Amino acid sequence: MPGGVVRKIRCVGGVTHDTYGRLLMIQRAHAPGEGLWSIPGGRVEPGESDPVAVARELREETGLTVSIGRLVGAVTRPAASGLYEIFDYECRVIGGLLRPGDDAAQAAWIDLATFGTLERTNLLTDGLAPTLRDWNMLPRA
Repeated sequence: MPGGVVRKIRCVGGVTHDTYGRLLMIQRAHAPGEGLWSIPGGRVEPGESDPVAVARELREETGLTVSIGRLVGAVTRPAASGLYEIFDYECRVIGGLLRPGDDAAQAAWIDLATFGTLERTNLLTDGLAPTLRDWNMLPRA
């Protein structure tokens, strides 16, 4: 980058648990992380607020309508052209039917045992498990 300036790409994610404590996750259909499981989310479009972007991304990737709650945390991840700055928000489902769409190969409610299996078999996006553990946002069931 010219002058050592790193391009920052603002992204959002939605950390969503159902009434059983399962975590809403998607299997990524495209790079980065194609084939890996993560929480739904993506880039903030020009002019969008974080809550609008979170709601749009969850609707596009999972078919669900959500209400947006508090900021759970933020992480930085390397991108091909800079750094992804990802702001993750707690969400609650208020409508829709779960189905994969847009950038998701699969969308599912993941329980703690399944999450553990995905972690042990290296099928989670880089840094997801320790980050969710630090934030106390792992599946609860």
